[in-house]
Amino acid sequence: MDRICQLLGIEYPIIQGAMANVSRYQLVGAVSEAGGLGVIASGGMSADELRRQIQEVKKMTRKPFAVNLMLQMKNIEELVEVIIEEGVPVVTTGAGTPKNFISALHQANVKVLPVIPNVKIAKKMEALGVDAIIAEGQEAGGHIGQVSTLPLVRQVIRSVDVPIVAAGGIFDGAGMLAVEALGASGVQIGSLFLSSKESPIKEGFRNLVLQADETTTVVTGRRLGHPVRVLPNKMTEKYIRLEYEGASDEDLMKLAEGAMRRAVYEDDVEEGSLMCGQSIGLITESQNVDAIIQKLMEEYRQARLKLINQ
Repeated sequence: MDRICQLLGIEYPIIQGAMANVSRYQLVGAVSEAGGLGVIASGGMSADELRRQIQEVKKMTRKPFAVNLMLQMKNIEELVEVIIEEGVPVVTTGAGTPKNFISALHQANVKVLPVIPNVKIAKKMEALGVDAIIAEGQEAGGHIGQVSTLPLVRQVIRSVDVPIVAAGGIFDGAGMLAVEALGASGVQIGSLFLSSKESPIKEGFRNLVLQADETTTVVTGRRLGHPVRVLPNKMTEKYIRLEYEGASDEDLMKLAEGAMRRAVYEDDVEEGSLMCGQSIGLITESQNVDAIIQKLMEEYRQARLKLINQ
């Protein structure tokens, strides 16, 4: 997996997933300092807040880090300006096309890695000149596509030539080795870092993550074409019921408005949106980020050695 490490200037081929309201400087700086690529989730931020987050990460580490851009944000142009002004080396993108910003970002020596859910979009991103692609399967937490990680990653790799980072349901070194066998150059991991000690989630949310199994999560928004993987609670029960009773997009958006922030900062585990992926079934303890990354790499080395010796 040296290809993605060389491209991004990181020690380990591990990108921390951009989790809304979770991927703040405390987590991001810790991931980058430990040798991965920490990613600030800028969704919902003002330009000033993003600048503050970037500057706080710089206080924690001199190693590369990234900012994730939700391209449908109304202030997206301001956020891109901040990224360029602050010299952020990498951006990941979602919720739209980076077409209008790639030239300016590349001129500022910023690497661009879009997160994609299918082969069609992967081909479009390669045609735009992106530096690498993050292929995210529906096992991931939060906003998801319709294709699972294994078939998605393999088909994307056979369809484009840029480096591919695999995402969705990856939580240990054996998973890293598995997607490397498919041809992936690195991995993006979210839920494992959600459970870390540097994550801002509080006791209630954290305990639910650690107690859950691989069958626990539910997906809201499938009928309307906006699927989101979360832990079930009173809010999701009501959302899914209304969704299949024919409620309007507007009514459902009102129900979910501010739900992720409530989950993270108010520890509202009943009315908040507890976004996480199917990998939580084997996440049973909260560790600090450095321990998580070192364990991932040791598991990866042991899995490779075992495979060779079989």
